[in-house]
Amino acid sequence: MNNKKALIPFGALAVVLLAMVIYFGVRSGWFKSQVNELNGTITGNTYEAQFFSNTGEKFMTAVGQKINIRSNIVQEQAYNDNDGWGYVETLSSVITITIDGSQIESCGSTVLFIEKGLEPDADFKAIERIESEAEGLGDNTLIANVVNRYKNFFGKPIVVVIQSQLGDPICAFSGKEVYWEVCQDLPKTTKLMIDGKALYIHRANFQIIDKDLLE
Repeated sequence: MNNKKALIPFGALAVVLLAMVIYFGVRSGWFKSQVNELNGTITGNTYEAQFFSNTGEKFMTAVGQKINIRSNIVQEQAYNDNDGWGYVETLSSVITITIDGSQIESCGSTVLFIEKGLEPDADFKAIERIESEAEGLGDNTLIANVVNRYKNFFGKPIVVVIQSQLGDPICAFSGKEVYWEVCQDLPKTTKLMIDGKALYIHRANFQIIDKDLLE
């Protein structure tokens, strides 16, 4: 009888812990990113695709509700010590962008895919100098790397500064809950979730900076 009573608080605690895991998991930047994207297709929301030259000049804009970004696989000649010359599959620099059923083939240009409702910072200024001081055990680089990995999973306050491939400033975005990941199936593409809105950066220089460093 006593053993049975002892199990009740433990079971209740387990339920509470499970609920917390589910709650914070659903709120995490990673979870929002998975909901936003399915098999490389960004559908259901309106996106604006902005195309930039190497010097940061916007030369084309395309808007659509159903957008797919697809990589292209090519056969590339390579030498193998065992088999000699042959061919291997590799990611092409050309990406195929499908917008509401029509396509754009793009190679080399910087492209930003910006979800409707996500606006760049209007008062963006170039960041020339960042100063910081270490305080306590939490600033140990080994510990900080682990902590920041988990912070990114749930989303943390950051500023994203985007530049052209030659280093000319394009724009900046900021948010309170920001999660980022490198797209494995797309060449030179990074995805960010900024306060629930998606931003894809293709072929651009950029810095993802913790807001703590700018305060």
